Amino acid sequence: MSTAKSNQVRKKGEKRKEGKGKTVGIIILVVVILVLGGIILYLLLAQKPEEERRNVVVTPDNVEEVIQQMAEEDFVDPGYYTVRMNYDWHFATGDAVSSDAYVENLAENTNAVYLDLFLTSDEENAIYKSPVIPVGSSLGDIALDTALDAGTYDCVAVYHLVDDDQNTISTLRVTVTVIVEG
Repeated sequence: MSTAKSNQVRKKGEKRKEGKGKTVGIIILVVVILVLGGIILYLLLAQKPEEERRNVVVTPDNVEEVIQQMAEEDFVDPGYYTVRMNYDWHFATGDAVSSDAYVENLAENTNAVYLDLFLTSDEENAIYKSPVIPVGSSLGDIALDTALDAGTYDCVAVYHLVDDDQNTISTLRVTVTVIVEG
């Protein structure tokens, strides 16, 4: 009898040890999962988001600086564009054809372009949308799509260099002053 009792006690002890072993294994597994999850979370949060690349507004005052920055960049966008235009556009009235607004897509350029003109205070609504200007062509006789009251307006012309399917390859921003006489 004592042997039977001793076997029962031994089996209960083995079951307890077996249960403790499973519990310890589960705890270790949970700790490992938490540590791995923490490491993954740290790595994801520690990564710096890629800085958004923005276009630069080119003005007569900063044109040399912008050219220098572009020359120092590691990559080159397909196509390039040299702007030949005047920067002050005069209109007799807000709905008249400009007496001097002029844009040229030089023969040396590689892509057709079009431009959208925005008030600097509202770059959501274009006040002028040009047709596509082929390489070697120019655009004059410009009338605004949105009539403006008399006054002087600071604007931004956003040039879109396009491929043969008129998909934008890159953009160029240039300041323009619109002057409406009356």
